[in-house]
Amino acid sequence: MALMITDECINCDVCEPECPNGAITQGDEIYEIDPDLCTECVGHYDTQQCVDVCPVDCIPLDPEHKESEDQLQAKYERLQEA
Repeated sequence: MALMITDECINCDVCEPECPNGAITQGDEIYEIDPDLCTECVGHYDTQQCVDVCPVDCIPLDPEHKESEDQLQAKYERLQEA
């Protein structure tokens, strides 16, 4: 699954630089995660870096973008080719 940022986000700016895929950007009100770029850090790290640094625990799995570990790995590989 891709991750998402909930409206509990406090715009602290710590998650954006941690994303190895550039999936996190500042939205109109809070940060947002592009599900087409989010691999949950598969291929880069063993843990989700944005979740690790988030001080308010507002980055859950996005139920609208369910993906298996294999799908996330394939997405990571596609992104590396681009």
